[in-house]
Amino acid sequence: MKSAQAAPQARDWPRLITIDEILHARPQQPVATTRDRGWKGVTVDVHRPYFGCSERYGGLDHHLIGYCPSGSARLVQTRAGVVHSGAVSAGTAYIMPAGCDSVWEGDSGQSVRLRVPPSLVALAGEQLGRQNVPVEIRSVFLVRDPVIERIAQSLVAEIDMKAHPAQVLLVDALSAALAAHMLRSYNAFEPVEPPPERSLGKLEVARLTAFIEDNLGRPICLEDLAALVNVSRFHFSRLFKRTIGVTAISYVEQCRIRRAKSLILETGLPLAEIALATGFADQSHFTRRFQRHVGCTPAAYAREQGQRRTAPRPARPALLNKGSMTE
Repeated sequence: MKSAQAAPQARDWPRLITIDEILHARPQQPVATTRDRGWKGVTVDVHRPYFGCSERYGGLDHHLIGYCPSGSARLVQTRAGVVHSGAVSAGTAYIMPAGCDSVWEGDSGQSVRLRVPPSLVALAGEQLGRQNVPVEIRSVFLVRDPVIERIAQSLVAEIDMKAHPAQVLLVDALSAALAAHMLRSYNAFEPVEPPPERSLGKLEVARLTAFIEDNLGRPICLEDLAALVNVSRFHFSRLFKRTIGVTAISYVEQCRIRRAKSLILETGLPLAEIALATGFADQSHFTRRFQRHVGCTPAAYAREQGQRRTAPRPARPALLNKGSMTE
C-alpha cells in the first residue's frame, strides 16, 4: 500500500452531497440498505463487487466508512490532494470525512458503506462532556479496526433480520457506539491510538481446529482456513500465529504427527497407509517429518511402543505371613 503523487482534484461542486442524493449519484445501487427501514443514525448500504470503476464526487455532507466483509480488490483513492493505491481486503476499512472531493478508480470488492451524519459525532461529544473539543475526522485510506468491523457486521445482520421494534433501539445504540469510536480514535485533535491487533476468537479457533482434524487425510491450504474466518490468506497467517503461537502450516503438521502416533499405537495399519491417512505425500515424506518432530522414525517409535505394551510387569513382592517371620 502506497501513496502516489497528487492527482487532479474532482471539479468544484456547488454544494455538499447528501445521504439521499449519493444513492442516485452513484452508478451502482446497493443490494441491501437500511434506507427503507425508517432507522435513525447511521445509514448502511451494501454493495456487490464491481470492476473498472472511475468515479469522481464532490464533498459529502456526512462521514463515509467503507468496510470490506469479504474478497479483495485493488482500489485507487484520491482525496485532499493525496493518491493512495492499495488492496482493500476482507476486514479492512477506509474513512472519508465530510467535505472531501474524491476520486475512485480500479476495482471494488464487496463493500458495506456506513454513512455517519456529523451531528451524530457532535452529539457523542456532548454526551461525553466535550462540547469545547474541536472535531475533525481524519481521512484514513486503509485500516484494520476491530470495532468498526464488529459494528458493521452487526448492522448488516440487522438488515437480514425480520423487522422488529427492538431494532430501533439496537441500531441507535450501534450508531452511538460508532460515533463515539470515531470521536475517540479518528478525531484529528485527539492523540492517535492505533486499534488493538485482532486475534482469532474462541469460536473461530474451534471452527478451524475441527476442520483441520476432519481433513488431515487430504491437503489443507491456507485459502481453505482463511475462508472459514472470512479473512484474506495473508491476514489469516498473521492472525493464526498471533493467536496460536505457531504458523498454520506448523500446526497442521503437528496435528498430522499426533494422529499418526495414535494410529501407530491403536491400529495395526502399515506405516505406508498411516502416511496417506494423515496427509503425507508418501512414506518417505512421513518418515522425515515424523523423525523431525518425535526424534525417531515411525518404525522405531512403533517398536519402542510395542515393547512397552508387551513387556511383563515386574511381580509385586509377596507379603510375608506373620507366622513365617523369623526372630
